[in-house]
Amino acid sequence: MSKKSNQDYEKMTPIDRLGRWLTWKRFILLMALSMFLMVIVFPFYWMISSSFKSEAEIGGREPVYVPAELRTDAYQELFDPDHPSYWNFAKSILNSLIISIPTAIIAVILSALGAYAIARLAFRGKNVMLNGILLIYLFPGVLIIIPLFAMVANLGRAFGFDVQDNLGVLLFTYLAQTLPVALYMLVNYFRTIPDEIEQAGLIDGCSRTGVIWRITLPLAIPALISVLIYAFMIAWNEFLYAFVFLNSREMFTMPIIVNAIAGAPSPRPHVVMAASTIMTLPVIFLFLGMERYLAEGLAAGGVKG
Repeated sequence: MSKKSNQDYEKMTPIDRLGRWLTWKRFILLMALSMFLMVIVFPFYWMISSSFKSEAEIGGREPVYVPAELRTDAYQELFDPDHPSYWNFAKSILNSLIISIPTAIIAVILSALGAYAIARLAFRGKNVMLNGILLIYLFPGVLIIIPLFAMVANLGRAFGFDVQDNLGVLLFTYLAQTLPVALYMLVNYFRTIPDEIEQAGLIDGCSRTGVIWRITLPLAIPALISVLIYAFMIAWNEFLYAFVFLNSREMFTMPIIVNAIAGAPSPRPHVVMAASTIMTLPVIFLFLGMERYLAEGLAAGGVKG
């Protein structure tokens, strides 16, 4: 840009500068991005704002986009033991954490070991086994839950434990859901890591275990974190299996207690929104906290200089 053009540009008003920058192509792109953000952000905003509304505001015919005041009645009903409609939501949060965190960790460990074996070791039928594992995941959970419940019930009778209201049994069923796709994800990622890197480690004196621990797993951090987030989200949000295996209100996870609040005799939509907000926040914080590691790992690639 010439000196005269710079002077002319500096004399322009902000409106003139915007008009000069905003072409039809950029305008259409901005409109599309705005609509996309509205579709994503507005439901989340409506959920949070509704948790602070009164029953009249949330149940009225005219929508109230901004509550008149930030009322905490819904949150008190969830957490305050002195509230007449106390739901003991903190216990449900603890139950969900007890299930979700071990499920995510165990799924990462088991899937990493199995995926490495399939990606690196040569044995007959490994592709058939991998495709068979993935085929299991294609069946909806409502079809698998009946034989799975029967199998777990038989194990319970054989070893003397109760399958109902047992968080350990529920964790086992969640692993049955998360391991197939976690294994498939990690197999494909391990195959992208050049085998020459591991061979170099073996030549330098590392054992196979040392190569896995010092070379392969650090390079697979993006995939491991993705599997961790995926398994945690499955266990955190799962409803069907928890609904079947949990009967006592003291053992309810968050999806079950939210369903119980929604199905209460007196409508409690603002309490449902408050519980849903609390249920959503940990997943968002987990993703935002892990995003940096995901970006760094993906940018680094499989081969580092």
